[in-house]
Amino acid sequence: MDTYLKFYIDGAWVDPVADERKTVIDPATEQPFAEIAMGCAADAERAIAAARHAFTTFSLTTHEERLGLLERILTILKRRKDEIGDVISREMGAPRHMAREEQAGIGIAHFEQTIRAMREFAFEYMQGTTRILHEPIGVVGMITPWNWPINQIACKVAPALATGCTMVLKPSEEAPLNAILFAEVLHEAGVPKGVFNLVNGDGPTVGAVLSGHPDIDMVSFTGSTRAGISVAQAAAPTVKRVHQELGGKSPNIILRSADLAAAMRAGVDKCFANSGQSCNAPTRLLVPQEKMKQAIGIARQAAESVRVGSPLNPETDIGPVVSQAQFDKIQGLIRKGMEEGAELVAGGPGRPAHLNVGYYVRPTIFARVTNDMAIAREEIFGPVLVILGYDSDDEAAAIANDTPYGLASYVQGEAGEARAFARRLRTGIVRLNSSAWDGAAPFGGYKQSGNGREYGKFGLHEFAEIKAIVGFGD
Repeated sequence: MDTYLKFYIDGAWVDPVADERKTVIDPATEQPFAEIAMGCAADAERAIAAARHAFTTFSLTTHEERLGLLERILTILKRRKDEIGDVISREMGAPRHMAREEQAGIGIAHFEQTIRAMREFAFEYMQGTTRILHEPIGVVGMITPWNWPINQIACKVAPALATGCTMVLKPSEEAPLNAILFAEVLHEAGVPKGVFNLVNGDGPTVGAVLSGHPDIDMVSFTGSTRAGISVAQAAAPTVKRVHQELGGKSPNIILRSADLAAAMRAGVDKCFANSGQSCNAPTRLLVPQEKMKQAIGIARQAAESVRVGSPLNPETDIGPVVSQAQFDKIQGLIRKGMEEGAELVAGGPGRPAHLNVGYYVRPTIFARVTNDMAIAREEIFGPVLVILGYDSDDEAAAIANDTPYGLASYVQGEAGEARAFARRLRTGIVRLNSSAWDGAAPFGGYKQSGNGREYGKFGLHEFAEIKAIVGFGD
């Protein structure tokens, strides 16, 4: 079993203060395959002190120096992409081909987008006789999840470095190994001592220190809404900036003008991708009531064609979910949907018949769901899709917006209709007609899906303070 028993603090790999450890479980086999050190408050304090000290000089580096650092990181990330993808596949269960191209690949894409945005971003400009400056906010505490781990690390670290911030990262203890490889990348790229620090640990220990510490100027958190509330509460006494990307229950509205078969198949595939473990997954699919029977038939066929299996099998579409706890939660909500009277179209409780080991979930679809059911309101975070019917576009918009979340939404239909309908949706991003991912588009949510935005130039804004020097041009 591999061991990773050091933290990256002040430019070096150092021993933790205490000797607490955690095994990392392979969700495909349910067997431990690695062991990490778990940090305590003293480890977090040490990392914060290093970041605070480094901020004095790193905040004064030039645009060209920081751009050069990002470019060196990008080069190394590209070289180590497959290695990072293989680690992600092992620790959180994504199919290896998907983990290499999408999971690891998206981290590369974020550095590319940040470099592009940094070249175009006006860090200083004149407004009349006043000089407007975008300066680094300071020391940033970063708490990232396990479902798209390098995605969330990269889209925080890249803009923080670009703006001149220093940072302490606490990755998810469920999938921590990719973050260790990422720290190796930054070290090789020559990140100055103390600028980037990595401490493994859990939320109530290391995460709580990062959220509440007076020397942390900003906390950037991605995770559940429940955990996000705790982060915000801990941060409140120090009045630090709190940036959060939280949960979602995203609607996918199929308008009457859409190609029903194509839209249904694409919606099922998008919901089930990454084993349904995406905060922006289109988990509520809305179809016209008169097309419900036809939609159910298409959805059933689409679900039955999804290949569930080993992440190492190149034919696999989806692998296991990340952990026993996640598996149990999903199973409970599937049973809840059956108890609530929703029509089970595909899947159901338990593992797929051909798999008896691993946290594998049957791709599950419920139909004739009403928006007051638990399966329509709670973030299941697994391969579970619910289909709801609507009679009018007004009703579809009302159902779509009737949720505490507001991260993402999807609209399928004639282009003009889809564009008009998108304006009615209370979400931070709307994707029309299976559009491709846009790494420069702002990502973040309304309501209980968080605050602030990530990606591209929008990420640069989040990690910057604004200073006005009045009379600069007199």
